[in-house]
Amino acid sequence: MDFNVKKLASDAGVFFTRAVQFTGEKFGQVEKTELDAHFENLLSRADSTKNWTEKIFRQTEVLLQPNPSARIEEFLYEKLDRTVPSRPNNGELLGHYMQDAAKDFGPGTPYGSTLIKVGDCERRLGGAQREFLQTSAISFLAPLRNFLEGDWRTISKERRLLENRRLDLDSSKARLKKAKLAESKAAAAHELRVAQTEFDRQAEVTRLLLEGISSTHVNHLRCLHEFVEAQTAYYKQCYLHMQDLQKELAGVSMPGFLLFPNAFAGNPGLSMASGGSSPQGNATLPQDAASAVETDTLKIEEVQAPATGTRKAKVLYDYDAADTSELSLLADELITVYTVPGMDSDWLVGERGNQKGRVPVTYLELLS
Repeated sequence: MDFNVKKLASDAGVFFTRAVQFTGEKFGQVEKTELDAHFENLLSRADSTKNWTEKIFRQTEVLLQPNPSARIEEFLYEKLDRTVPSRPNNGELLGHYMQDAAKDFGPGTPYGSTLIKVGDCERRLGGAQREFLQTSAISFLAPLRNFLEGDWRTISKERRLLENRRLDLDSSKARLKKAKLAESKAAAAHELRVAQTEFDRQAEVTRLLLEGISSTHVNHLRCLHEFVEAQTAYYKQCYLHMQDLQKELAGVSMPGFLLFPNAFAGNPGLSMASGGSSPQGNATLPQDAASAVETDTLKIEEVQAPATGTRKAKVLYDYDAADTSELSLLADELITVYTVPGMDSDWLVGERGNQKGRVPVTYLELLS
């Protein structure tokens, strides 16, 4: 008990001495030992690494899990060292609802059969997202978290110890200056040598940890490459799933008109600025006019507009007809368009007054 009281008193004395030294430095009343420029650069680099790593980590969490409640739940399960319950994500849930609705409406109906196809695609997209989240959490988020909760905490602890050793060193210097008796000077000098030794030792430990930030950057660079690879694989998988779905839905009949996958959904022209110039590669034309239409079964002059299913379209770019079966277009004009059996989905039949001919879908903005 006596030892504990003495130790408590000693610790209180050290704390008070450091507080006096720190206050004096803030008011410019006492001298302060400055670290060398290289050490200061290491400290600044470490602080910058910590701050940006923290921001990148938090924002990546938001990207991967936008729901804040879900993030809090995952955090609590992680702190309790328990596994997060497996739940369907939004894509999987949407696909499940669509397929259940198809059963209710009748899988043999056009709407029901389409719901089944789209629902299956949404579930596959949800599965791809789940795999992407798991990969990113392991290959990217985990290393960043390990740095913030492991390496950085160690660095911070050693930096606090270094600061305490510096305060002790400067306090010893101040006491040596104030000592007047020879005996007091000898004691203060011995105390200063001890403080200087402890400060130098702690400075070396802290320096080694700070220099390890370079290895942290290398590790995070590797993790960043893995994150990009995971994103690339995820978006590629999503694109392939949507391509397959588009092929499955191509030519699905609907009451009143025929569905054009390239014309009515995902028209590239919708994202381009209107103007009279050619798209020059932004809009893709059919490879060959002869392959677009079976000329032996379809002749433009014999084509008649259907009673229902015609639509108005705004021309996005000038287009010069390649042959007599096509219709030349002027930017910003309105024409009537429709499709006929046997026609490639990249083309429509366009009419302007008495003129009629095939027109490329990518040059049009279909209006409701």
